[in-house]
Amino acid sequence: MSEISCGVDFGTSNSTIAFYRDNQLTLVPVEGTNTTIPSAIFFERIDNTPHYGRDAVQLFLGRNKGRFMRSLKRILGTTIMKQGTLVNGSPMYFSRIIGQFVKNLKDKAELEAGQEIDSVVMGRPVHFIDNDPVGDKNAQEELRKIAQQVGFKHIEFQFEPIAAAFAHEKNVSGEKLALVVDIGGGTSDFTVIRLSQHFLNRTNRANDILANTGVRIGGNDFDKDLSLISFMPELGFRSTYGDKHLPVPLKYYYDLAEWSKVNSLYTPKNRMQIYQYLGQSHDPERLSRLLNVIDQESGHVLLGAVEEAKIALTYHDVNCSSLDFLAEGCTVETSKAVFEESIAAEIEQVTVAATACVQEAGVRLQDIELIILTGGSTEIPAVQLAFRELFSHAEVSDTNKLDSVGVGLAYDSQRKFQMG
Repeated sequence: MSEISCGVDFGTSNSTIAFYRDNQLTLVPVEGTNTTIPSAIFFERIDNTPHYGRDAVQLFLGRNKGRFMRSLKRILGTTIMKQGTLVNGSPMYFSRIIGQFVKNLKDKAELEAGQEIDSVVMGRPVHFIDNDPVGDKNAQEELRKIAQQVGFKHIEFQFEPIAAAFAHEKNVSGEKLALVVDIGGGTSDFTVIRLSQHFLNRTNRANDILANTGVRIGGNDFDKDLSLISFMPELGFRSTYGDKHLPVPLKYYYDLAEWSKVNSLYTPKNRMQIYQYLGQSHDPERLSRLLNVIDQESGHVLLGAVEEAKIALTYHDVNCSSLDFLAEGCTVETSKAVFEESIAAEIEQVTVAATACVQEAGVRLQDIELIILTGGSTEIPAVQLAFRELFSHAEVSDTNKLDSVGVGLAYDSQRKFQMG
């Protein structure tokens, strides 16, 4: 048994860590006073010094020389994980890069606790990769090795939506049959679970958990949809070149619209090909902006503008984004209606997956008494509306969307490591 244990929510977009000691949970300030940190890392060009979170983002946006990465969780279990990458000219495996980020979380927790922490429950999505059991198993094993690499000795895993349920359980009155809807940056995960304050000290919750399902759709996919429909046309998306009016290859734009693939664009081969298309382009002004992105390695800046527009459209009907870093006076106007139309098919996939989870649990939609919304993407009005309509009879809990998984993992660590 351990006197202290922790939970680590290494998320696609944001991460948290919390520890449990002496019957008290502490959510760790991981960046200044913030208890969440963007899952981003920036390596300085001179000596590969790493920076994390908001610091990493600001260094990159400030056009400091170096290599910027985010959405690294989506690489787990894929072939890219084994290939590694070049960081300022030096080869580096992604396990080392992710390890440095997780080690930073561990260091912050140990500084806050004033002692070493060697027992951890790591959060994981229900499926790292859809319909790929081998890739899914590999992803968890890669994350386990990373946890060992940074100094954890006792490592367990918990599905993230189950952890979110544990975080909300202390506030549940009576006994409730709940559906957890956890829509993060990379995945949408669901759990049907029985919750009650009377269950908090149960060491085994297997009988309370009726079903878990998940799909690889999240906020990054919503960014991609918005980027392709509103932003990429300003870079020549679906434009043509040459006498035969051939389309400029779409792959550049799809990679540029996805956080985990942006860095793969910055190659001499891609630059040369786009330069050749530009010479024959029927829309050279816009296509030249794509070449500028490659030359400036500013794909993450562009995606940052897309993400800001997505967030703005959560609260406003229209948004205008300045892309002066591509061309003076270049702007993109988009609307909530256009955004919601672009993500409608994926929201439907998410609600279908949630319905399947309820069916797998052997209960009816109307039996669900509580909907727990967690993960930043559940802030999107169209997402909220879809679930409030599907479960119009149920109570909705949507507090602490970014912290709840980390908190629940810490509660689970107490159950796994501190209770005999």
